[in-house]
Amino acid sequence: MHDLAPLARFGPLVATGLRDVTSDPEALDSAGFWAVAADFEGALTCARFDRVHREAVPAAVPGQWRGPARDAWNSSLDRAGYTAGVRRIREHIAAGEVYQANLCRVLSAPLPDPDRADVDALTALLARGNPAPYAGTIRLPAHGVEIATASPELYLRRTGTTVESGPIKGTGRTAADLLEKDHAENVMIVDLVRNDLGRVCATGSVTVPELCAVEPHPGLVHLVSTVRGELAPGQGWSALLAATFPPGSVTGAPKSSALRIIEALERAPRGPYCGGIGWVDADRGTGELAVGIRTFWIDRAPGAGALLRFGTGAGITWGSDPEREWAETELKASRLLAIASSPEDGEPGGGLAQPLRGAAG
Repeated sequence: MHDLAPLARFGPLVATGLRDVTSDPEALDSAGFWAVAADFEGALTCARFDRVHREAVPAAVPGQWRGPARDAWNSSLDRAGYTAGVRRIREHIAAGEVYQANLCRVLSAPLPDPDRADVDALTALLARGNPAPYAGTIRLPAHGVEIATASPELYLRRTGTTVESGPIKGTGRTAADLLEKDHAENVMIVDLVRNDLGRVCATGSVTVPELCAVEPHPGLVHLVSTVRGELAPGQGWSALLAATFPPGSVTGAPKSSALRIIEALERAPRGPYCGGIGWVDADRGTGELAVGIRTFWIDRAPGAGALLRFGTGAGITWGSDPEREWAETELKASRLLAIASSPEDGEPGGGLAQPLRGAAG
């Protein structure tokens, strides 16, 4: 595994020839093509590559990706712990502390052959079994970053001075499953994203071209809105990230209160999950970062093999039903885990063979 060359893949864009790595967001407005991985907790990795070309995602090779056994996954919050967390958030809402908060859990399973585990081979499986608009790979094993994402959600797109975000809130198997609660949740987060972008955009330039559009994805549908603005003079990536991170759709509103609640209730760091994953072309003044959902990453502890991790969660409002929110996290995870757990052809199996096991405590 450690012999694999550094690589970044975002849709048809492929970057090779690693030049340097930094945690300084100011570098994203300097020069070159950068792969960007921002952990939910704030750690930032910016990797500049010398060469960028376009190519289709390679076809999946049977057996190239060896995933965990389907019954090996453990969850940082089990069903009882998660539903209790939903009820606790509703108490915070009743007390007027927050309007909405995202509650997430991290799933983990040991990789059977860590030395051969290549996240780009997993990306190839995901591209066939769960195609997504912001799919990609960031493979920087020497820097502790090995990510395969099938994200459906735009965090930030920048074209010159125009910036855009596409928050997702509201999930169902079909459009008929979407509730009024889902629409209310989406509108709340749109307001939050408007306010975030308003900190770095010209006064009066932030608009909402699309509100609560139903967007189909493999196995489910989402409500998606679009928020757009024009950066104020002198504002670049560093200011943009400072104003908007972590993404509002995976925190809650107000964001500061939601983050305090998340820290108290969740049992594991989110890492790349719910962070920002994508690319920036500083020479052209363009870039596209996805929200790190539907995302796998490899966590290698020295002397302890390697774990494959994946996050899933739901936005909790006063109208949330704890069991329905748990079911939403299962819906979001089942197809992806079936793909990643399959050691042969990666065909999605429609769900897990057994329920996920909750971590002790």
